[in-house]
Amino acid sequence: MTRNSAMAVLAMVALGVSACGERHEMASNSKVCADFKAAKPTAAPVVAGSEGAAPLDDCVRKWAYSLAGSHDAAGTVAEAVVAACNVQLARWNQQSLSQPGSDIEANSLITGLPTTPLAEHNSFAASRALLYVVQARAGRCAAPPITNGLPDGLS
Repeated sequence: MTRNSAMAVLAMVALGVSACGERHEMASNSKVCADFKAAKPTAAPVVAGSEGAAPLDDCVRKWAYSLAGSHDAAGTVAEAVVAACNVQLARWNQQSLSQPGSDIEANSLITGLPTTPLAEHNSFAASRALLYVVQARAGRCAAPPITNGLPDGLS
């Protein structure tokens, strides 16, 4: 009986180990997907200092959804997304530099570590890019329409 028990345990271990290399597909949740066809509001309220964040966020979301189908790791895709949106990030940084106190170093409200507004802008772009890549993959979301190699609405 002991020999049979040992064989059963070995068989279970073998099955468990062989399953480790398998990829298990999870159901997608399309309710997390952004709707790129939805009309944008014409008169959205503007929060002081946020003008540069909106174009950057729009760019990051569109590129993330466009590149999410890549077989690269999500972090690698997110880095490419931020690179594709460097113009929008630079514009936001330029707007910030024209504000008084833009060069002040302070502690991050997220990490508590010393940071600057420009570093926080870059961190915002990187974290949103990763979120949108994972979101697009999890929902198996459609990419926005592409015109001349760019997601619609970007130049």
